[in-house]
Amino acid sequence: MALILNPRRPKPLPESEFVKPQRVTAAASWLPLYQLTKIKPAYCHWSSQNLPNPRFYRSKGSAVAVKREVLEVPKIPRATLKEAQAALLEYLHWTRSIPFMDAENISKNSPHFLRNLLEKVNIVKDVRSSMARFLRYHPINEFEPFFESLGLKPWEYTPLLPRNLMFLSDDSLFFENYRVLCQFGIERNKIGRIYKKAIQVFQLESGALSLKLQAYQELGLSHSFMVKIIVCSPCVLIGDVDMKFIKVLEILRSMGFDHAWIQEHLADQDSYNWGLILRVLNIFSEMFFSNELVRLINQHPGLLFEGSGYATFSLIGFLLKFGHPIDQISSMFLQFPKIQVQQFVSNLIKCFVFFHEIEMEVDEIAKLVCSYTVLLGSCRLKKTNSLLSNLNVGKKRLCKYIQENPQELSKWVIGLRIVPLPDSGEDIESKRLKMKFLLDLGYGENPNMMNKAFKVFRGRGGELQERFDSIVNAGLDKADVSEMVTVSPQILNQSKTVIQSKIDILVNELGYPLSSLVSFPSFLSYTTQRVRLRMAMYNWLKDHKKAEPDLALSTIVACSDKIFLNQYVNHHPSGPRVWQDLKAELNMDK
Repeated sequence: MALILNPRRPKPLPESEFVKPQRVTAAASWLPLYQLTKIKPAYCHWSSQNLPNPRFYRSKGSAVAVKREVLEVPKIPRATLKEAQAALLEYLHWTRSIPFMDAENISKNSPHFLRNLLEKVNIVKDVRSSMARFLRYHPINEFEPFFESLGLKPWEYTPLLPRNLMFLSDDSLFFENYRVLCQFGIERNKIGRIYKKAIQVFQLESGALSLKLQAYQELGLSHSFMVKIIVCSPCVLIGDVDMKFIKVLEILRSMGFDHAWIQEHLADQDSYNWGLILRVLNIFSEMFFSNELVRLINQHPGLLFEGSGYATFSLIGFLLKFGHPIDQISSMFLQFPKIQVQQFVSNLIKCFVFFHEIEMEVDEIAKLVCSYTVLLGSCRLKKTNSLLSNLNVGKKRLCKYIQENPQELSKWVIGLRIVPLPDSGEDIESKRLKMKFLLDLGYGENPNMMNKAFKVFRGRGGELQERFDSIVNAGLDKADVSEMVTVSPQILNQSKTVIQSKIDILVNELGYPLSSLVSFPSFLSYTTQRVRLRMAMYNWLKDHKKAEPDLALSTIVACSDKIFLNQYVNHHPSGPRVWQDLKAELNMDK
């Protein structure tokens, strides 16, 4: 039989090595918006990455793979499962001397562990005897099925496995504190959550945990209430009595909210930062009269308990940042809709992002946020591109429309069909000018060509004419420009300033005559960086006798990078290096 060493239990980590919870201060409310959306609430939770178990460190992708692998494994047949459970029960109770109730709970509530174990066992006669024989010579890491029986999944408990320990008896202190929690009435399948949230509870010295539980009960807290609190917020068992927690209870009791009401609004899967909840209560006490505050909390308990009031705290900071007066913030809370606070904050931030993406002025955004906070927080808007497309409107007009009709935002939410906005007087005039411009170019003879031209030429009628005139005013004949636009209509899909700057580069920087545009009008469609890079490289190759001196402008600029490199740049040994140097000089490296 293999000799299994029983190393002594390692010393607990010093307090300095644990990741301490963040303290959310008032400064957090003044952080930039994108930071407000990314900061996570400060709960009493210590990262599993700081636990002493280098054997099981995994990347995020690896953890996901483990999770997927576990989910895809087929179920064990009922008869096989029963025999495997019986064999594991006998091993844990009779061989390892684990109390029967604990051994039975482990064997019946660790299906993933049993499945993996059965894959290693060579079934000779029956499952039970084969498994018993295997366990006789292959002791298991008892912490794995034990943690699974506490309600943790393999991808959750793997990073939590103690280092250099295999047997539960190796850590008697841990097992003693586990039994204290069981005897107090906490369900075994919820103890795993306590271990994840506050591992220090299981490192308390012998008898300390019982004294802490007794101290809370002596303060008048009922047994069932404390069971709920310990599952949701096990940090109250760390250190002395959590006075912030007690203070929150006292304030709520003075308002008429008993322990049963609090217990009803706490979720097992969440953690609670009682210090942050106390801060929110203190802020509310300065903002509302007592009867208003009681009504508000009774109607919207999530203001306190969702994320320990973190979303509420962030919402107040967000509104203050936009210059929202305190009295208006109070009024907003009294009109708060029947919606989760975190969803309200998310909707409000998405509206802000939407306003920013349609290029609304900052002052106008602030007016909307301050005047229509409840409306914005209640609207789960569709994405900006979807709205612009479905409303069939440009950004400038949409900004003006929202400022004049903010209530229309409620019609643009996810799940509702978007109705395009009716044409305005400006749109009708723009279409008339665009039609006139296209008729002047000769598109009126063919209705199909006219329809296609309407789609190709982007911009208002007046803008198209202005861009056309800027090319004519540079020194070209109007008939030539008309022909250029017919051949390359996309050249008018840029602003007048951009067109003028490209003409300036062609004539004054590259030294080409303006008439070059007549034969190569699409020059105006290429970026200035591309043109400068190609011409700089061509001039270098020409100086080194590796390129013909009279290549057409279209030959140099229009071909793809791959063709340009193969046909010109690679003809000189130093060509690729010079190409990269020029790209870096022109800030074209991605």
